Amino acid sequence: MKVYLTAILKSKPGSVEALKPLLFNLVAQSTQEEACLQYELYQSAEEENMFIFHETWFDQAGLDVHNSGEGINTFVTAASPILDGPIIIHKTNKISE
Repeated sequence: MKVYLTAILKSKPGSVEALKPLLFNLVAQSTQEEACLQYELYQSAEEENMFIFHETWFDQAGLDVHNSGEGINTFVTAASPILDGPIIIHKTNKISE
């Protein structure tokens, strides 16, 4: 069964431009994963330091591989000092097309 996620994160003030390359690298790596069906990155139009991922994974096993992989671990290590709070993850059920 497909897994749908929305992940929301914020950079500390003044760290937007430092965070963007890390985010772009994460997108590039994640979209190469076999179980990744969608991995889109958005920047809030109202809060420039807020970023939102919309993700779709083939199944939970594929998401588990992603979450334990080098790409996500490298991102978390590099981005943690410039993130403003924890990454908020919402696992959702798709109810319309």
